[in-house]
Amino acid sequence: MAPSTLHLRSETKPLEHRSALTPSTAKALLDAGYTVNIERSPVRIFDDAEFENVGATLVPEGSWPDAPADHIIIGLKELPETDTFPLKHTHVQFAHCYKGQAGWDTVLGRFPRGGGTLLDLEFLEENGRRVAAFGYHAGFAGAALAVETWAHQLEQGDKSELKDVKPYKNEEELLAHVREAVEKGAKIAGKKPRALVIGALGRCGRGAVDLFQKVGVPDENVLKWDLAETSAKPGPYPEIIESDIFVNCIYLSKPIPPFIDQASLDGSAKRQLSVVCDVSCDTTNPHNPIPIYTVNTTFTKPTVRVPLQTEPILSVISIDHLPTLMPREASEAFSNDLLPHLLALKERDSKPVWQGAEKLFKDKVATLPSS
Repeated sequence: MAPSTLHLRSETKPLEHRSALTPSTAKALLDAGYTVNIERSPVRIFDDAEFENVGATLVPEGSWPDAPADHIIIGLKELPETDTFPLKHTHVQFAHCYKGQAGWDTVLGRFPRGGGTLLDLEFLEENGRRVAAFGYHAGFAGAALAVETWAHQLEQGDKSELKDVKPYKNEEELLAHVREAVEKGAKIAGKKPRALVIGALGRCGRGAVDLFQKVGVPDENVLKWDLAETSAKPGPYPEIIESDIFVNCIYLSKPIPPFIDQASLDGSAKRQLSVVCDVSCDTTNPHNPIPIYTVNTTFTKPTVRVPLQTEPILSVISIDHLPTLMPREASEAFSNDLLPHLLALKERDSKPVWQGAEKLFKDKVATLPSS
């Protein structure tokens, strides 16, 4: 019999409040005959009681390593880097180890060492399209932080970077805050920001464009680029450098020329660019098209300053879990999209979405360096 017990682990990434399961999707799985165990969590946007009220079983935080080997462990973000023990379970999560990221072999190697399997959420595809993604809310949140950073720079100059950003209870609370930032910044600058979004036709890019629209940035101030523009000529692009804000929303699948680099920034007499939000966040990817920073930022310290010889100052936002800025809406949208496939986990050996994920896992394991 195929495994029918799902175990939702508590997230351990600092300030991660999202959840792969919500009370409503947990109830749907329970109604379909699954056993659903939910780890207690002090950080999850949904209270433990919300899961208990729909009939899920609450289990201790961090108890998943001791669960029976046939339980399927569901999470979102990667496991702690400090843990290296072999993994015996099937894990459904984002692992960030299939594109040559730093330490990928250590992360991936834990699964074959323990007899476990990784079914990576980033690569669950149907007809060539991801079945569930946080892209829209990532772009939305990233553009929001970019606007807030732009306004902060105008108020503070080079005295300080933005810090200690907290998630919002809901979208309206976020929008009210960012609209205020737009007006403050515009009063100082005498204009509202000019932004360029690359990947504007995808989920992520649509989210960024929608945010700019909803907070009062005029449509003519937002340049919307996608493959047609980036394939017409190679970067670096002066159009980015001459904008106030650049939001990168592409899905990097192959090496491409950089969109901007240190030389193009220092060498431009027309640079207005002061904020880059790299929503794609391929920080450690050797082909990162924004090779002007080397670290991921956090909600505690959302920006990193780029050392340049010219004004204005330039800050990069490289947070790799941006949708947790609005965790309830982001979790509900993602989990609802994922639900039909979670419902099919009992028959995953015959379902193309899960078959493809398992084949990819085996293919990647085959590329691990031999010890």
